[in-house]
Amino acid sequence: MNALSEQLLSELRHLLSEMSDGGSVGPCVYDTARALQFHGNLTGRQDAYAWLIAQQQADGGWGSADFPLFRHAPTWAALLALQRADPLPGAADAVQAAIRFLERQPDPYAHAVPEDAPIGAELILPQLCGEAASLLGGVAFPRHPALLPLRQACLLKLGAVATLPSGHPLLHSWEAWGTSPATLCPDDYGSIGISPAATAAWRAHAVKQGSTPQVGRADAYLQAASRATHSGIEGVVPNVWPINVFEPCWALYTLHLVGLFAHPALADAVRVIVAQLDARLGVRGLGPALHFAADADDTAVALCVLRLAGRAPAVDALCHFEIGELFVTFPGERNASVSTNIHALHALRLLGKPAAGTSTYIEAKRNPHGLWDNEKWHVSWLYPTAHAVAALAQGKPKWRDERALAALLQAQRDDGGWGAGRASTFEETAYALFTLHVMNGSEEPTGRRRIAQAVARALEWMLARHAAHKMPEAPLWIGKELYCPTRVVRVAELAGLWLALRWGRRVVAEGAGAAP
Repeated sequence: MNALSEQLLSELRHLLSEMSDGGSVGPCVYDTARALQFHGNLTGRQDAYAWLIAQQQADGGWGSADFPLFRHAPTWAALLALQRADPLPGAADAVQAAIRFLERQPDPYAHAVPEDAPIGAELILPQLCGEAASLLGGVAFPRHPALLPLRQACLLKLGAVATLPSGHPLLHSWEAWGTSPATLCPDDYGSIGISPAATAAWRAHAVKQGSTPQVGRADAYLQAASRATHSGIEGVVPNVWPINVFEPCWALYTLHLVGLFAHPALADAVRVIVAQLDARLGVRGLGPALHFAADADDTAVALCVLRLAGRAPAVDALCHFEIGELFVTFPGERNASVSTNIHALHALRLLGKPAAGTSTYIEAKRNPHGLWDNEKWHVSWLYPTAHAVAALAQGKPKWRDERALAALLQAQRDDGGWGAGRASTFEETAYALFTLHVMNGSEEPTGRRRIAQAVARALEWMLARHAAHKMPEAPLWIGKELYCPTRVVRVAELAGLWLALRWGRRVVAEGAGAAP
């Protein structure tokens, strides 16, 4: 066990030291399909098309059947890309299976827009639906009527603005509304809105209209984004890149949740990241990447990390996103994010600032079981629950919540893991352990024994599935579809296993119910 703990720390140190390359994000169907469609030429992209076909599920759709809300965009996009690739093996069959899938699917946007709808759904899905209808007229596709007025309102606003500043959030979905490449230039990364799909669309329009001075930079960006997936396939891209603020911020925040933030084995790597964040945080805050619009979520987590490192960052950067007693992730967003407000609360408490209204909002967002769900940036309830418990308990050593503890223990699967879908995942099991770690500190001996038993079962499950340097693949984070920020998730997995190992050793040494 000691050797494994050292191995986990070594891998964590290695992951932290890599976080200067823009970030690591798993490959995504939607952006890959859109990039292939906008590229237009099959030559040199056969492997990417083969990868796209291989991601199709047995029911004809793309994306996890556990989370049907997030399957429409990748399936529409894959269908549109593959219908132009008939000569390639399997393409025609994939198209027919996709059509059958879409004809059978209930329309989640028939009457209203779900709170946890994918990023840009109001712009992207009607656009894809319209393209498919023009190609395959007469097919009874879902039409997403509840999104149409939202799309129209957004297009009216865009029509009243001559240009958007570089890094504006709406540029992330430029492929769904942009037509004039002359109105903007790629950012310092060569991207349009740190989006491979938007960048590929801009590039295609620029080439078609003969406006090519910046096309080479867009090409370089798309190649770099493809490398960030570690798929080894040219043309397979992630749904967002770079994430050179989000990735290190969430990694260090995760280390704090398990007590690893100040571990001597990680000190040098943590110090480097903290110094970078300290230099980068300005009065307007930070976004997921340096050259993208600031948002409350990344700003709040950066403030947490800097305060934990002993710095004294100004809370002013977060106040820009405050509306009443809540924090918006981006100004003008359709609905508030629970986890953004959780992170804002945590930052405010660490900085010694009042946050009664935000705390009340977070408490009110529980489900009937006392847990947090319906989160707009992550599909699993275990993610906001872990962070909410940590934020609410910050500065309150006697904080406890029997209802949430009982629900969390009851949700543990027979195999010892946790998961919002049909199977346990390493990432979600780690989040459950983060939550139990906080709860354990204020429990009586009986509660601590219940927690220790759950942790022992989780540890057995994790040990049976752990492999050194095995990067995660399960997409649980919400973008235009579900995606996986691989290093962020891997840090959580390793931290969860490290916590369970340390917990187990102390239970053995001190008797059942010992605290980690």
